[in-house]
Amino acid sequence: MTRFTAAELEAARDRLVPDVVADGLRVLFCGINPGLMTAATGHHFARPGNRFWPVLHLSGFTPRQLKPSEQAELLSYGLGITNVVARATARADELSAEEYREGGRLLVAKVSALRPKWLAVVGVTAYRAAFGDRKAQVGPQERAIGETRVWVLPNPSGLNAHWTAATMAEEYARLRVTAGPPG
Repeated sequence: MTRFTAAELEAARDRLVPDVVADGLRVLFCGINPGLMTAATGHHFARPGNRFWPVLHLSGFTPRQLKPSEQAELLSYGLGITNVVARATARADELSAEEYREGGRLLVAKVSALRPKWLAVVGVTAYRAAFGDRKAQVGPQERAIGETRVWVLPNPSGLNAHWTAATMAEEYARLRVTAGPPG
């Protein structure tokens, strides 16, 4: 993994990171917003402490643990990645309530166009803020976007101490089983 200086990471602030998407995905994973490491590398969930890639493998979504630089391989499994808010920040708490709401509106338009089977928002707090659903819990939601069902997953950030990689993998696996096999 490339080491970045503090100045290089700060220079990545507000950068946009391209989505990894295609029409008709099985699951479109949706992060909160890119962190500075993600923006610096151009690879989603790139921060070393982030557990997204290990949990994706532990849950059975991928046959091996992918590196962030291998994110395009997700498409071969019917998986993709986007974010609620596109701009990169050092921390999610730098985002405003309006950015979350606007991100939710843009996400609905994106999901309507791409028509994944499931939208999986990784982070209950982000889901609540983006969709104005203060009572949402981890798991499948009543909300649908057209034919796309919505599932809220635990945030894989290393800062989320309420969930271990193993307990996260169990929740991700529930979605995997529900979403069915690739293809």
